[in-house]
Order: sequence, then structure tokens, then C-alpha cells
Amino acid sequence: MYQWIGPGLLYAIPDPVMCWDGKLSDGQKTASQRAVGAVNEKEELLVWAVCGAGKTEVLFPAIKTALLAGKRICLATPRTDVVLELSPRLKKAFPKIDVAALYGGSAERHKSSQLIISTTHQLFRFIEAFDVIIVDEVDAFPYSADDSLQYAVNKAKKSSAATIYLTATPSKRMQRLYRSGKLKAVTIPARYHRQPIPVPEIKWCGNWRKKFLDKKMPPVISRWVSERLRQNIPFLLFFPSIQVLEQVMPLFQTLSPTLKIVHSQHPERKERVLALRKGEVPGLLTTTILERGVTIERLEVAVIGSEHEVFSESALVQIAGRVGRSLAHPCGTITFFHYGKSKAMIEAIHHIRMMNEAALKRGLLDA
Repeated sequence: MYQWIGPGLLYAIPDPVMCWDGKLSDGQKTASQRAVGAVNEKEELLVWAVCGAGKTEVLFPAIKTALLAGKRICLATPRTDVVLELSPRLKKAFPKIDVAALYGGSAERHKSSQLIISTTHQLFRFIEAFDVIIVDEVDAFPYSADDSLQYAVNKAKKSSAATIYLTATPSKRMQRLYRSGKLKAVTIPARYHRQPIPVPEIKWCGNWRKKFLDKKMPPVISRWVSERLRQNIPFLLFFPSIQVLEQVMPLFQTLSPTLKIVHSQHPERKERVLALRKGEVPGLLTTTILERGVTIERLEVAVIGSEHEVFSESALVQIAGRVGRSLAHPCGTITFFHYGKSKAMIEAIHHIRMMNEAALKRGLLDA
């Protein structure tokens, strides 16, 4: 292992640093001001923002502040696909800054850029390198379950660094730290379009596992899918495992042969999500791999076997957050099909209602 012990890196500050002229909502402005304050005061801050709140745009003023001060910034996220999604957005907002995207196999992984977007795994390669570290989706797997990745983040930042955590679903531990005053936090309980988050419906579907083994589909699920097919509404159906997914695929293709599956091991994962976005396929059957990072107009969602342990409160809130994300279509349905209510299902619904109520009290909703 090699470590640089020479003088710190100096960066030329271009003019202008930022070329983003978008407008922030009231909720975004409050969070953005707090993030700028965290950078200036070298503090630790949690930004707890609902799915679809526009967390990335909230960061732009804080990143601009850090760049103008000559600081080195890293935006870290647990997953490569998020790096690939955010990288062009950062390059567009900061066109005169050399933005490097780091992930396994990246051609830019040896660049010493001032602004870096990286998977958390890549931070093992750094020690005391960053003045500001922003950890996006801090609750997401594998970061949330791997102490070594959390160690990598802490090792990569300077002792005086500002640290900003972003999530729609903070862990119970982070929520306790926030409520006890040990972790500073700001919440964005409303989406940028000022409409409430759709609250999931709970529908009993019987013993779905036995039905599928018998090559039968619970009628309530069949009706849900058929109705979306008839109305040409794009949809995602979430299943608890790849095994169940592949087992039921022929059954669902009797409703529409153009339905496709997506999971972590599928070679055409990105292409199939793009096909759904373009309207080339009516819906996708998937695992929790698509619980985050998917924004599709008019999308509706159902979870099959939502009582399964793989569907944690966090996962269910994120899945529900795929619906109603756009200004043109802020509504939509999210349905939990179950064979018995779970604690996670109840907590997920409570979480969403709590955020909607908080947004209403703060005057952040039009409805």
C-alpha cells in the first residue's frame, strides 16, 4: 500500500464554478442551506428526504461552496448504477470542473479530481483525501450492512472534513441519534412537485406461494396486472427472490407475452428498464434490485408477498417511492399483496403518512 505524504493538492477555481440555474422548492432550500452550513462549519449532517424530493439538486450549492474554497469533495454511493446516473448530472452542473467517476473497471479511477463521484468500495483506495464527503443512500445495501465500507468512508476523509448523509429511509440507529440530538439533521418531507407521496394499499391475496407452485395466480393479482395492461400503465411487480421470479414468469406471460424479468444477475437489466421507460414493454417483474434509482412516468407498483422478510420497512418505503415522482403524474397506486401483514408493512405505511403529515404542517404541499 502506498500513501501520499507530500503537499496537498491545489485546484484552479474556474469562473463560473456552477452552471445550474434550476429552482429549489421551499423544502429543498432549507436543506440546501443546512448543507452549505455543514460544509462551512465542517459538521456532520443527515439530510432525511423523501423519495423524489430532489436530493441531488439540494447538494449543488454545498458542492459549489466547497469548490470555491478549494476543497476536495467526494460523493459516495453504494451502487455503480447510481454513480453512472449521477456522473453526467454533476458534469452538466459543474462543466468546468474535472469530475471523475470511480467504480470497478472505471477508466477514471486513477484521476485526482477535485470532485469525485464514487462507489463506497472505491474509498478503500484513499486515506485522508477529502475535505467533504457526501454519502448518498446511506441506508442501502451493501454499505448499511458492511462495517468495512463505513470504515473506508471514515478513512478517506480528513479529520476536519464535513460529512453529509443522504437517505429517504435512515436506519433506526440514525433516527435515534437524530432524536437525541447527537446527529444534526434536516428533513425534506415533501417532493419538489408539492404533492403527497401515494400511500400503499394492503390487499390479502391468500397463500401466494402455494398458488404459484400449483401454477395458478391469485385472482386479485391477475386483476391488478390485467387492469394496468388494459390502461397501458407501466408497472413494476416486486418478488421476494429470483427463484420465485423465474418460477412465476411463464404464468404472468399468459397475461402478456411481452412482460420481462429483471434481477441482479440478468445481463440485460439496464436495457429492460430503458425499454419500460420508452414504453416498449408494458411491465417488469423484478426483485428489490429496482427498489431505488428508477424514475418512470405514470409508473405503478405492486409487491407480491410483501410480508416476506426481504421486504424491510426501508425496502417497502423505497419501492413505494417509485410511484408519483413526476409533476405531470404525481399520483398512482402502490399495492402490498400479502398472506399476512408484517411489522415492516405497517411501519412503511406509517413512515409515508408521517412524512406527508409533516409536509402538510410545514406548508410544503398544495394538496
